[in-house]
Amino acid sequence: MNFLRNLLAAIIGCLIAFGIMFVMFFIFVSLFDTSEEAVVVKNNSVLELQLQLPISDYVGSAAADPFASLFEQSQGLDEILNAIAVAKDDEDIKGISINNNFILAGLAQTQAIRSALEDFKSEGKFIYTYSDFYLQKDYYLASIADSIFVNPVGALDFRGLSSEVLFFKDLQEKTGVKIEVIRHGKYKSAVEPFLSNEMSEANRTQIKELIGSLWNSMVDEIAEGRNLSVENLNSIADTLGGRTPEFAKSTGLIDGIVFHDQYEEKLKKALKVDADKDLNIVLLEDYVTKSNPKSKKSGSDKIAVIFAQGEIIYGEGGQDMIGQGIMNKAIRKARDNDKVKAIVLRVNSPGGSALTSDIIWREIELAKEKKPVIVSMGNVAASGGYYIAAGANKIFAEPTTVTGSIGVFGTIPNITELADDIGINAEQVGTNKNSVEYSLFEPMGDTFRSVVQEGIEETYDTFLERVAQGRGMSTEEINEIAQGRVWSGVDAKRIGLVDELGNLNDAIAEAAKMAELEDYGIRKYPKYKTGFERLIEDMGGVSTKAKNSFIEDEIGTEAYTILKQVKSAMDQKGIQARMPFVLEIK
Repeated sequence: MNFLRNLLAAIIGCLIAFGIMFVMFFIFVSLFDTSEEAVVVKNNSVLELQLQLPISDYVGSAAADPFASLFEQSQGLDEILNAIAVAKDDEDIKGISINNNFILAGLAQTQAIRSALEDFKSEGKFIYTYSDFYLQKDYYLASIADSIFVNPVGALDFRGLSSEVLFFKDLQEKTGVKIEVIRHGKYKSAVEPFLSNEMSEANRTQIKELIGSLWNSMVDEIAEGRNLSVENLNSIADTLGGRTPEFAKSTGLIDGIVFHDQYEEKLKKALKVDADKDLNIVLLEDYVTKSNPKSKKSGSDKIAVIFAQGEIIYGEGGQDMIGQGIMNKAIRKARDNDKVKAIVLRVNSPGGSALTSDIIWREIELAKEKKPVIVSMGNVAASGGYYIAAGANKIFAEPTTVTGSIGVFGTIPNITELADDIGINAEQVGTNKNSVEYSLFEPMGDTFRSVVQEGIEETYDTFLERVAQGRGMSTEEINEIAQGRVWSGVDAKRIGLVDELGNLNDAIAEAAKMAELEDYGIRKYPKYKTGFERLIEDMGGVSTKAKNSFIEDEIGTEAYTILKQVKSAMDQKGIQARMPFVLEIK
């Protein structure tokens, strides 16, 4: 009897607890209501861009998610650009203040925001910017402003671009953990850090030319924004002429050296607000909520914008990973929807699984039979990222997009030396000559290596054929510019890998033109899980992002970067169409 009484009490207690949680859930939602009505924009306001979160091209259905502001760990570039476009025509918004340190975006994403700000200024509205410390990408964005200010004890980093590549050959020899490499393409250097202790001339050449092209694109725009010559800017970079606020002002990089309260006084003067009155500041994250329902495009006919962002893996995929599951569902939905008249594929990926890339490529080919498909390239659309783009009717890239890298490789971990050192001996038994395909504990055999090499060559030939077919060129012509080499958007247009230089809006406009549309709306794919759904999934344990953040905090950013690169190489399955190196531009 006591057992039944205790059981009943436990059941009732659980029901009461769940009931309380249910009520608290709705109270929680109401407290954090982010509806449009909750955001009030007063007359004579300034929109403030802080850009404190990492920027992704697309974060999914965050606008409809009441928990987005609590659980999202990134901002959507599409939402930022839309907010700036809406603010341009908003009579209550008189200007923009960029109050930012360390923008967490790629170069092409930064360029897209800069272009949107340039369009905002065309309405005669002002843009001011203030920072304690400008890194080069921050300054590149700031250079579109009418006036640039820096803290008196701050600094400005303007020295030209560089890239650092880590090499792990000695690490492998010391640990006994080796990465076996099979590749095609003389520039396919994603695996070079595991084969050598120094950079090859081919790799050095392509990195130097790539960052040189990216730097030229940045400097050209900065020169126009600051009314300085390209030669003068390069001289400033060579002499570190912006390293102190005084130097930066004397060379024309900035307009003023002020504290933040003095910067606010300048904003008040621009708005013609009395010094004793408060500024009407609207934060970007709040304005995004208000501007999301106010899409600049409307109409019964639609253009589908499908976002492919992250590494390419075999499987379902998600917000940060491109898998054939989620991507092909999105492409089919857009293809089979009669209201969708054209498709824009936004690619931001360094590549990954060659098999998945080909599966997605095929789905795009099927979509092309029914409606135009245009590609817009983001920060990077290389290797597998270029593979899935190659068949489009037309390809747009930003000048600072990193693309190309038409080449393939395979990496296979081997711990023979480590096993010998710690006393492990593995014995295999099989029914046929090649039934034991490969062992982590045995040196790679010639037969296995030749079979993998054969697969690499076949995949590379298929890659060439796909690109040649999509670009209307011969495989010989593509092979000359392939070999795993990466190119900037500017150079990719010159050699025929892309058709036009432009942003996502330019690609959408071209899609509308090809579909003969004047009035149209935008439909975005895919739809990701909301922040609350991801929270529920993670309640059983610590999320992957949380665990990774903990590890990085404990061992430091540099050690964590090395760990990620080694782990990525060991986790790769199948033949890879991936970026030829981990590109960290500084």
